[in-house]
Amino acid sequence: MISKGIMDVRVGLLFLFVLGASWVCDARQLEAAPVVLSGASVVQTNQGQDEEVVENIVWKDNVCTLCEEFATEAIDFLSQNKTQTEIVEVLRKSCSRIPSFEQQCITLVDYYVPLFFVEISSIQPEVLCKEVNLCQKFALISTQIREDCCGVCHHAVSEVLTKLKDPDTQLEIIELLLKGCDSVQNYVKKVGVFEELR
Repeated sequence: MISKGIMDVRVGLLFLFVLGASWVCDARQLEAAPVVLSGASVVQTNQGQDEEVVENIVWKDNVCTLCEEFATEAIDFLSQNKTQTEIVEVLRKSCSRIPSFEQQCITLVDYYVPLFFVEISSIQPEVLCKEVNLCQKFALISTQIREDCCGVCHHAVSEVLTKLKDPDTQLEIIELLLKGCDSVQNYVKKVGVFEELR
């Protein structure tokens, strides 16, 4: 029973770490590779559960839905008094490992951990998943781009051609090219096209 409680606390702390990391990173920057889970890995990660529970897992392709479901589970888990008590106990024990700052550490734990749990309980899973950019319409846009890549390419080329008609843009490009040629003085005569522009 004690080892299950410790495992629950470790899972909770792992979730807190992942949650904190997700606030820092933008989920859209992650590679959208398909996730393949074998039955063995599911059984291995769910060692304490019955085989029936593992078999009843319904896999969903929608990342947003998965995020919302996991966030709901994690928030429910962290909102339980038992979980909160175990986390506080683990943190207080951790404070005892730094004797010179033990009292300050305990004071910080006693002050900030309840605030953390209040904040966690106020989080809405939908909002959290939107904040980490897992529930936006970027997937739909990328699908449209893949389907209409010629249209996107034509649009980009027309925008560039429009910009190139602007005399200020032309002058800026010529100045950049001249700077490049000036940096390699020995080759200016070989690049005869730019001699005419001087």
